[in-house]
Amino acid sequence: MSSISTRHFLQSAGILLAGLVLAACGKQEPPAPAAGASAPAASAPAPAAKVYLVGTDAAYAPFESQNEKGEIVGFDIEVVKAVAKKAGIEVKFVNTPWEGIFNTLAQGDRDLLVSSITITAERKQTMDFSTPYFDAQQLIAVKKDSKIAKFNDLKKLKVGVQNGTTGDEVVSKLQGKDSANIKRFESTPLALKELEAGGVDAVVADNGVVVHYVNNNSGANFKTISEASFPAEQYGLAVKKGNTELLEKLNKGLADIKTDGTYDKIYTQYFGAPAAAAAKAPASAASK
Repeated sequence: MSSISTRHFLQSAGILLAGLVLAACGKQEPPAPAAGASAPAASAPAPAAKVYLVGTDAAYAPFESQNEKGEIVGFDIEVVKAVAKKAGIEVKFVNTPWEGIFNTLAQGDRDLLVSSITITAERKQTMDFSTPYFDAQQLIAVKKDSKIAKFNDLKKLKVGVQNGTTGDEVVSKLQGKDSANIKRFESTPLALKELEAGGVDAVVADNGVVVHYVNNNSGANFKTISEASFPAEQYGLAVKKGNTELLEKLNKGLADIKTDGTYDKIYTQYFGAPAAAAAKAPASAASK
C-alpha cells in the first residue's frame, strides 16, 4: 500500500513539474498598464516628401514648351530636373501663364519659377534668384526684304513684343512706354505670327526663341538683326523672397551640375555647343 502511494505521489509530482515547464516556455504576454497609465503610442508614419511646385510659361521653345503628349519639356526643364536630383528634392512642373507668374510665387502657389527669367534689379526687390544659369541678349526679327538695319530704325515703326519682358522694356525706352506703335502679346510666337502677317514691322525678343522660330518656320521669310547696344542678360531660378533654405539647395544643385558636366551635356543637346565655349551670349540664348 505504501509503495503504491509513493508511486502515485511521484507521478503526480512529475505531471505538475511538466506543466510548470510548458508554462515557462509559452508566449509571455506584456503586463497590462496600471490604472490611469496611457498605452505606449504607435510609431507615426514617416511624413511624405515635399514636392516643390515649379511654375513655367510653357510657350517658349526651346526653353519650355509642351510636346504632343502635353508634357512640359525644354532646356529649362532639363536643367531644373538635374538640379533637383543633385539637391535631393522632388519637383512638379505647372504650366503658368507669363502674366501673373510672379504673383503665383509671391502668394505661395508656386515654390520656384523657371521660365527664362532675366535677373533684374527691379525683380530682386520682390523675389530672390539663384546664381545665373544662362547668358542671353535681345534680338530683332524682321522680314527678309525689310530695310531695317539697326535698333534705332524702329523708333517710329510698329514693333511686337511679349508683354512684361525685357524686350518690352528696351522698346519702351526707345519709343516711350505708352507708344501706340508698341504691340504687346501674350507670347513671343504670337508676336512673330503678327510679323509674318504684316501687322508689325519688327519683333524684339529673346534671341533663343527668335532663332528657334526662324529655324523652324522657313516659310515666314525672316531675318534677324543683332544690336550691340542691347545689354547682356542673365537669368536664374526665382524663389519667394526670403526662402533661403530652398535657394541654397538650388545653388548647390546648379554648382554640382556645372562641375560634373551635366549642364554642358544639356546645353549641347539644345544648342549644339557647350556654354563655356561662348564668351558672350550665344546666338541661341534667350531671356524674358
